[in-house]
Amino acid sequence: MFRYLILMIVMALPLRAEPLRILAMGDSVMAWNAWSGKDIPSVMGEALGAEITSVAVSGANFATRSGNGDIRSQYVAGDWDLVVVNGGANDFANGCGCGACFPYLDLLIDTDLQGMMPAFLRQLETDILWVGYYATGFTGPFSGCRDALVEMETRLSRLAKEMPNLRFVDAEDVIEPRNRAHFFYDRVHPSRLGSRLIGAYLAQQIVR
Repeated sequence: MFRYLILMIVMALPLRAEPLRILAMGDSVMAWNAWSGKDIPSVMGEALGAEITSVAVSGANFATRSGNGDIRSQYVAGDWDLVVVNGGANDFANGCGCGACFPYLDLLIDTDLQGMMPAFLRQLETDILWVGYYATGFTGPFSGCRDALVEMETRLSRLAKEMPNLRFVDAEDVIEPRNRAHFFYDRVHPSRLGSRLIGAYLAQQIVR
């Protein structure tokens, strides 16, 4: 089925002299399964026949000092056709303990669509695909972040309507919260199947 999907995506792609050049940035959701070559960027690249450079790192965030660095610093200047990015969950986990996070959310993106995230995205002079998170349906370290993450992505969706080069795509469209096959053993990160579903979905959205 997956090979058939890849074939359909490839057939839908416009003819190009060179493959798409895509930079993938973000946190562990983006990077998970990279050790087996089954992470979201790898799946997306295979489906598109694209050249993928993934700099996503587990624990990465936008603002907090703990974790594995600032997602904004992952950006590598280059002749990219597309930048794919996610993030925010680790900011809430580290910055406000997934508790009273709405004041912290405003630092990332406020109701006027200002903040660290918009400022970074507005600096990029290429097409951008922001990948939204999914609900897990399980209790876990990020369960208390849900409301803040939903509001964050609502604001990012609004931002995408104002920025011609930004598009928001929600991984929740293909991940079933209570389907354990879509999740790694920790019930937070995507399983290989989960990464494959998200990667293929992003490829479909890019083609469209």
